[in-house]
Amino acid sequence: MSRLILQGSHLNRDVVEQISIKVDGKISRDSAYAIIDTDKADLIELDVLRNQYNVDINIIPADFDVEQTRFFVTDMDSTLINIECVDEIADFINVKPQVADITEAAMRGEIDFETSLRQRVSLLKGLDVTALEAVYQQRLQLNPGAEVMLKSLQQHGIKTALVSGGFTFFTQRLKQRLGLDFTMANVLAEDNGKLTGEVVGEVCGAKAKADFLLEHCDKLGILPKQVVAIGDGANDLLMMDQAGLSVAYHAKPKVQQQAKTALNYCGLEGVLGLLQHNYN
Repeated sequence: MSRLILQGSHLNRDVVEQISIKVDGKISRDSAYAIIDTDKADLIELDVLRNQYNVDINIIPADFDVEQTRFFVTDMDSTLINIECVDEIADFINVKPQVADITEAAMRGEIDFETSLRQRVSLLKGLDVTALEAVYQQRLQLNPGAEVMLKSLQQHGIKTALVSGGFTFFTQRLKQRLGLDFTMANVLAEDNGKLTGEVVGEVCGAKAKADFLLEHCDKLGILPKQVVAIGDGANDLLMMDQAGLSVAYHAKPKVQQQAKTALNYCGLEGVLGLLQHNYN
């Protein structure tokens, strides 16, 4: 028996019933999200269904036990928050278009992430570090559902982590603000109150994110199959591949193709639906 989770603002009883008929399934829940159980999962053409309805339709992997979830790892830029921080920082030195082009190419997987990050950071050389605070205060917002999601996960005893190819300036503030357990990101080098255009130490890229997940599984005494990992860009894929449940959040096509589940209509509260937790 397989389980489908349906979510999104366009979800209604008619849609649930139509999909249940198409998959020859039984509706076992119909509220903020809907659950349909079916033994015909092998015959379901998920992409076809998704193209027919403006809702998120996901099959929970058979080897993922939602009740055993112990660790949640999220990307930051364009996943937990609404912006790409490096692009917004670049706006303060009038190089946002150049930086944003590199960011987009990296998220699509067209440029090696480490190379792309160093290219982007080099364009920030000479910028006053006060611009970082301005970005945090004036431009950074949590994506819809972020606080509801994290509060529920924490209430269920699930450890939470923010791992980012962005910068510690932002991850540290979000850790304190949201009560996160762990964070990892890149450190921007500065001198006399100005950015030097360099990153301190090794770049937190795709492999570092995956290693972070595995290392913290060891620290927590859990297995990777007990982890949910969510992201939107190509540099999240190695990390997501290690997790029991990977979630592509309003993601680039390459990520949507490789993730086990995808959220395109929900906010981050959709993670709770995938884990079958209550939310309003």
